[in-house]
Amino acid sequence: MKPWQIRGLVMAAVNIAARILLGFAIIAWPVQSPVFRWLAIAVVVIIAVIWGGYDGIRDARANPDPDDYQDLTMVWLKAGLVAGAISCLVCWLLGTFWLNGLGPASFWIEMTAGVSFITLITYAPAFFGVSIGRGLVRREQRKGQDDDWSRKTPQAQPADDTVELAVAETAETRA
Repeated sequence: MKPWQIRGLVMAAVNIAARILLGFAIIAWPVQSPVFRWLAIAVVVIIAVIWGGYDGIRDARANPDPDDYQDLTMVWLKAGLVAGAISCLVCWLLGTFWLNGLGPASFWIEMTAGVSFITLITYAPAFFGVSIGRGLVRREQRKGQDDDWSRKTPQAQPADDTVELAVAETAETRA
């Protein structure tokens, strides 16, 4: 399987589980439904950020030069589209034929607005995580380069060669 397929299937499963649990929570505690909705979205977003961060760290360690980074933008965009399409279709089927509390919209609303929303809450946080992960690795790499430089140079202040050269040339021209 390709990386985007694995990410898409796992994120689809996360979205389906979050939506089923949200449906049960809303039936049991209808007054707290806004809290449960935000909690379900937060869980999906946090998982996407963590997984994206892991991808960014792994990619930056494998490719020290930023020009050689893997194109994780398309990996996560495809994963978001797969997650949205699968999770919305499954949740629509479950809500229509089996779980009354799931609250699906009509098929076309679910497959347009729902897929767009799931794609967005998968792709954007994941790519934010990728950026953070790559930034952390680049920071570690720069710290390592700074430490190597400080070990190679003497601790005394380096002399300014241009000033000394200018003073020497002026002294030679006067003599």
